[in-house]
Amino acid sequence: MNLAESAALALAARERGWEDAKNAEEADLVLLNTCSVRATAEQRVMGRLAHYAALKKKRPHGAFTLVVAGCMAERLGEKLKEKSADFIIGTSARSRFPLILERAEQGGSSRALIETDEKPVFSFSAFHYDSGENPFRCFIPIMHGCNNFCSYCIVPYVRGREISRSPDSILEEIRLVGERGVREITLLGQNVNSYLWEGNSTGGCVDFPGLLELIAKNLDTTGGVRWVRFLSSHPKDLSDKAIRVMAENPCFCRHIHLPVQHGSNRILDAMNRRYSREQYLDLVGRLRSALPGLSLSTDILVGFPGETEDDFDAALSLMDEVKFLHAYMYHFNPREGTAAYTLDGRISESVKRERLSRVIALQMRHTAELLSSRIGAEVTVLIEGISRKNADELISRTERDEMVVVSARAGAIGSFANLTLSSLRGNTFRGTLK
Repeated sequence: MNLAESAALALAARERGWEDAKNAEEADLVLLNTCSVRATAEQRVMGRLAHYAALKKKRPHGAFTLVVAGCMAERLGEKLKEKSADFIIGTSARSRFPLILERAEQGGSSRALIETDEKPVFSFSAFHYDSGENPFRCFIPIMHGCNNFCSYCIVPYVRGREISRSPDSILEEIRLVGERGVREITLLGQNVNSYLWEGNSTGGCVDFPGLLELIAKNLDTTGGVRWVRFLSSHPKDLSDKAIRVMAENPCFCRHIHLPVQHGSNRILDAMNRRYSREQYLDLVGRLRSALPGLSLSTDILVGFPGETEDDFDAALSLMDEVKFLHAYMYHFNPREGTAAYTLDGRISESVKRERLSRVIALQMRHTAELLSSRIGAEVTVLIEGISRKNADELISRTERDEMVVVSARAGAIGSFANLTLSSLRGNTFRGTLK
């Protein structure tokens, strides 16, 4: 999401005639688009702010304009003025970025907090998202914000309530990126499958399954987008109707990121996840029944306040039962303002790190087992670019989100190919063209 939003902000600058600078030393404006999900992310931004503040003082030809945008700007607001930021623009006021550019063009620098009294609207698109080395894949934001208020998560406080984008604008963007050569899109949202558009003039509405149906119906797979992914999904919102639509339409890749966070019902309840271990496992069973060959990835959070060894074992046993292909694993990081921040029973840093190391070791074993079992499988891949390790090889990806190296001509980049997974090194396959 940050990549897509950063691209939208960069596009706003380019449309006014701004160009990318080679480095900060030559820039007239530096923009930090921030994240507040983890305290470590904010700490890195504070370090960069100190660096740019010092750089501004050293500039012989005048200081550049320093802008802080995104979730951290929304959360801290006025406090960032003390860090030499000229403009602070939170998520709710992102559409006013052109006003900052105008001020910068005029040499203005007033340490301003940019706010808006307007009703929030969906104010960005990923159409001009520059995917760098993978110009055949792009992100399509469809909603932002979150109404869930998981007890450990800062997102609803800095992103606001859920706002969905119109189906027409989504479909038009998919058509446009397809014309530009994009072959795979990822639908984005903080809680992507709670998408709900109620702006239909006839009084109807479009929910997430309905949007998936519209996308599948309107794809031009002969020369445009062929594969569709989405993230991040909340287990409570992934409906049977959505599963059915995916099963009926091969354009939806057979991989889903489905964050479980934990395997203990007691901890899941304390996290306010609004599903049980049993409900999650039932959902996994329904997904795998409807979508044979489906791979799953997840998020695992350990060290939540009050987590006992029995609770932790429940997380490990759920991982053993599901066997995720990949996982994002982290330990509890208290975020001021969330419900979990004041909970008793904080786990020591040493115990959190030890438990996290055990989770990582288990996931590495599952990943190795699952990938090894795939050797010999026949797959379709999207060839994305030249391998960084060997210029004579190309890197590609399966719909199950597996990386495959293949020997092929550079002209094949951006096309689909049928391969046999012939060997495995680390987590990357070597494929043989059929």
